[in-house]
Formats: sequence, structure tokens, C-alpha cells
Amino acid sequence: MKAFTIKKNDADQRLDRFVAKSVPSLPSSLLQKYIRLKRIKVNGKGSKRDYRMVEGDLVEMYINDEFFEQPSEENAYLRVEKPGVDIIYEDENILLADKRPGLVVHPDENEKQNTLITHIQSYLYQKREWRPREENSFTPALCNRIDRNTGGIVICAKNAEALRIMNQKIKDREMEKYYLCIVHGKMTPAEGKLEGFIFKDEVKKQVYVTQKPQPGAKTAVTLYKTLKTNGKLSLLECELITGRTHQIRAMFASAGHPLLGDGKYGNQAKDKPYGRKYQALYSYRLKFAFTTDAGALEYLNGMEFRAPKVDFEDMYF
Repeated sequence: MKAFTIKKNDADQRLDRFVAKSVPSLPSSLLQKYIRLKRIKVNGKGSKRDYRMVEGDLVEMYINDEFFEQPSEENAYLRVEKPGVDIIYEDENILLADKRPGLVVHPDENEKQNTLITHIQSYLYQKREWRPREENSFTPALCNRIDRNTGGIVICAKNAEALRIMNQKIKDREMEKYYLCIVHGKMTPAEGKLEGFIFKDEVKKQVYVTQKPQPGAKTAVTLYKTLKTNGKLSLLECELITGRTHQIRAMFASAGHPLLGDGKYGNQAKDKPYGRKYQALYSYRLKFAFTTDAGALEYLNGMEFRAPKVDFEDMYF
């Protein structure tokens, strides 16, 4: 609880507007709810939201301490009133979310609040599974990431042990990750492997594929299988053997079969008849395939999960 004595400059102000300015991290819906529930009192009593305060009034706010912190990237979850998380699987250690295209996974220079991790943290906070005030440093964290305009399965660790184990399993490639994508043209052969070296240009935020090693380039391997084709477009299932930035997008573009709708590596002229504004790429299937001990997460070994719906799977065929 915190108490505020109304001074001259705050007088004649509506109660709800004073609270909004004093506690900027408190969502407006909660503010109104707390006034109704009399968790925000004036002179020891419940009050109307439109009460005009008088100099000397005592405003008491019985709300969680987290809300009194100044808004920042670290507590952005407090501003998410209704978390939008499509949960594929959840237990006491991990959560698998189906990220929709267009949503960034982490805050960046353009988006601080409406991100996947912020929504997940808000979801866990609101159901009181995660209590920031009782933690010294841990916050729920993502173990993998996918591009803004790519949809699909993202793993979130709900405790420090799960985060440590999952990060190691990803590093050791002890899980199988499958994507669906649509490429221009028909793959020859229909099933095969793309190999090369990927170099990342940090300035342009873009990667390049070469067939020969070069300083800073990393090995990249993608397996693919054609599921459907009409000659002009092909639906592929891809398995990532390595997990490089923009790997699928860059490798198929380099092979002469850019992804449909890919504004960075694609072909706008070929995309135009289809009207797609972002790449047809979805991380749709994940299998835990541990080859070494997974400790507290051993029960996940062999489990496989799928996204319930991929928007483009049956759209063009």
C-alpha cells in the first residue's frame, strides 16, 4: 500500500486521472476495477472515479508494489491488460506458444510492449505463477526466436533450471525443428538437402549464402521435402539441421526458389499475383529428441508438438 496526500497542484483533479498519472504502470482496466473494489480509497473510504479531489485529501492505494515502478522495458508486462498467448503446451517448467506472424518475440527499437515475451510474462504474472517481487533475478525467458513475420512454435522457460537445460539442448541440437514454407517453382529433386555457408551483415540485417568458406561465415544445412506443387509454387517441409539467422529464407533464395511473400530475399514481381505481404514460412512442428540426460526435463524426451493451423498450407494448391 502507498498513500498520497493531495497538494495544491493536484487539487480539483478527478481521482482516476490522478491515479493514472501517479501509477503509470497500472492498466486502465485495473485502475477502474480497483476503484470499484475500494482498493483505492480517499480519506479511508471508497470513492467514485470522478470524485474531484481537495487539497489535504489522503489517497490510499492497496495495489501490488510492482505497479509503482516507473514504466520500463523490464516491467512492460504490467501494461498488458489481456495477454494474447496461443498456448500449444504448458507445464510447470515450459510453455510452448504459437506465435502469430507480425508479432516480435522480444522488445526492439520499434516495439517495447506488444511482444511475445511480454504477453507470456503478463499471462504468468496474472495467474500468479510468476511473482517478480519474490524473485532475485529470474524472469520467464524465450529459448528460441523466430522472425517477426514468421509464425510458429516458440519455447518459453518458466524457471531457471528449465532455461539452462533447454538452452543446452538447443545448442547441442537435441531437438528436431520442422518448418512449412511455400517457394516459387518446383524443386529438383523433390526431396533433398541444401548446404552452404551463411555470412551475416549486421549493418544491413541480412545474410548471404556462399558455397565456399569465408571469414565469419557459418555452415548451414537444411533438409527439405516437397509436399505439394502446381509447378509455379511448391509447399515444402523443411528440417533445420543448423539454426542460422534467416537460414531457410536465404538458402532457398540462393537456390533460385525464393519464399512466397519474402520482402527481403524474395522476388516481388513473382509475388505480386498472389498478394502476400510476408513470407510463407511457419515453424509448425517440434520434437524433443534428447540424446543425453535432460535432468528435470527428461519427461519431454520423445514428445512432439504441432501448431494447430498454418494459414497458407492449403491456400494456393
